[in-house]
Amino acid sequence: MSVETGQTDTTSMTDTTDTGSVDRAEAFENRERPVSELDIERDRAAHEGGKAKHPHALASILGPAFVAAVAYVDPGNVAANITSGARYGYLLVWVLVLANAMSVLIQYQSAKLGIVTNKSLPELLGSRMSDAGRFMFFMQAEVIAIATDLAEVIGGAIALNLLFGLPLFIGGLIIGAVSTVVLWFQGETQTMFERIIIVMLLVITFGFIAGLFVAPPDLGEVAGGLVPRFEGTDSVLMAASILGATVMPHAIYLHSTLVNDHYEGGVKPTIKRQLKGSKIDVAWALLLAGTVNLAMLVLAANSLHGMTGTDSIDGAQRAISQVLGPVIGTIFSIGLLASSLSSTSVGTYAGSEIMHGLLRIKAPMWACRVVTLVPALIVLWFAKDPTEALVIGQVVLSIGIPFAVIPLMRYTHDKQLMGEYVDGTFKHVLFLIVVALIIALNVLLVFLTLTGRA
Repeated sequence: MSVETGQTDTTSMTDTTDTGSVDRAEAFENRERPVSELDIERDRAAHEGGKAKHPHALASILGPAFVAAVAYVDPGNVAANITSGARYGYLLVWVLVLANAMSVLIQYQSAKLGIVTNKSLPELLGSRMSDAGRFMFFMQAEVIAIATDLAEVIGGAIALNLLFGLPLFIGGLIIGAVSTVVLWFQGETQTMFERIIIVMLLVITFGFIAGLFVAPPDLGEVAGGLVPRFEGTDSVLMAASILGATVMPHAIYLHSTLVNDHYEGGVKPTIKRQLKGSKIDVAWALLLAGTVNLAMLVLAANSLHGMTGTDSIDGAQRAISQVLGPVIGTIFSIGLLASSLSSTSVGTYAGSEIMHGLLRIKAPMWACRVVTLVPALIVLWFAKDPTEALVIGQVVLSIGIPFAVIPLMRYTHDKQLMGEYVDGTFKHVLFLIVVALIIALNVLLVFLTLTGRA
């Protein structure tokens, strides 16, 4: 790759027909991402100084998907999975497996869009809309961000109440303060922020699967739950609720940003290398998130099936403490707390990037934190049943899903935008089916909720 006056030599980039030239092939891979002379010199100095033996090892690519995966183990998921297992046993295990498989496709598509275009989904949306369109789209996205934070803050407040007996409002204030500190690390270094979130994700994992070691489930019954079936209308509604709350709009918006923020201040690998790493990143991250969700459902199915009073998070925790002991109940509460802190931090991060992409305003992270936190605190102050408010928040999230997945599907199938990395016919049709299924289930969930039947 030759560089003149800070610009990439487009002639050398387009001339990739010479298969014997590795340098030209690398230039072609990076044709959408001009490299400055400073970046080249930094990379060369690192190599010459022996500081980068493997500058683009796959391990260095991992991280963004783990941050996005936090959305899949938030307090809303906890409530849905525990309720499902307590009511229907292992019946809906297959729903969780299917939901996780669909999530893998959607999150990878978001990452792919960000890697190939070097822009986030909100940025691409903002560049294709009028001023009025951008503002209206931002308003619905901001409502989604507020609904997201509502669930996370309420979940954290409930966890602090269970652990320390704190009033819900005070717990909400603490969650807001601690999550702001976590977000400060994102402003300092993206790598540190990713590591903090990954550690929290591991705490969540331990918190929610610990009970399985005390009371191991029957693997045969778990396997039986992989057979798609229902038992009455109510189980269908529960399945719709699980699927409808699986894909989070803010995780879709954010993942396309995370894959580029991951390399901030450094030199990016080739597009092909990034896509390979992203596949592994998404697979491992969502496998972990899916395992956590499945563990919660199996724990409830094994220990709480048929018990009353488990349709709320605090009720489920008390039931777990009663059946498996106070230690497991405490560990469950710690997992819930970690789930709240990590997911609310990531949600605020997503809100900031949505504002930046659509309104082209780079607001301070603390300001975004306040905007989404205040409504949650108001709900905690006035709401008689916080869990009910959490459920309503999940319904609002469902309404926002089409606004994220439909543009994503269109852009990844846009030849002009994606070039040689455009989705083929088979992948596009598969994505179309997944999107249609998710939207249909969310519409069903919203309708049944508004009519009082869910």
